[in-house]
Amino acid sequence: MGKRIREILRQITALEGELKSALDEKESELLYHFNGKRVKFTGSIRAAHRKLKLNVFRWIVVDRPQNFLTGPLIYGLIFPIVFLDMYVSLYQLICFPIYKIEKVRRADYISFDRQHLQYLNFFERFHCVYCSYANGLLAYVSEIAARTEQYFCPIKHAQKLLGSHARYARFLAYGDAADYHAKLEEYRIALQNEKSV
Repeated sequence: MGKRIREILRQITALEGELKSALDEKESELLYHFNGKRVKFTGSIRAAHRKLKLNVFRWIVVDRPQNFLTGPLIYGLIFPIVFLDMYVSLYQLICFPIYKIEKVRRADYISFDRQHLQYLNFFERFHCVYCSYANGLLAYVSEIAARTEQYFCPIKHAQKLLGSHARYARFLAYGDAADYHAKLEEYRIALQNEKSV
């Protein structure tokens, strides 16, 4: 990896840190705090949220009948999603200790906090729980796959991808064969030295 690319990656990492700080500041303006793991809004915000809640009947019949009609198709995906969760969790439980890779903490990717929002009706809260699980699980699985890819084949593709995991930018260039096996070992050692935050 060239000096210029390393510098750009360092800048990206710094900018991601700045973005996180700015987002954290914005969230603190919304007048909530954590009570353990649960989010608590101030009394006036909670009251304002309750006034914004959409009636379930209106939501089903008037505003979003298509959501109600397509629900069985969407929620039918729960079976492959749960199977994926079980299988990938078992894979990491068995294989990561063998490879000496730090396990991915699912709590870092899956969070169920939206159902506490007072401005959501029953169906909206249910959707939020489902989406939190499905999207959080996919991010969790992606990180497990990314660590696996870093261990076995940290090589970029020749074709440019529209999306990739955070580790991909630091992988070896496609066709960079010089000292490949030594570099592969460096990637493995770096992965093994990582610790969960």
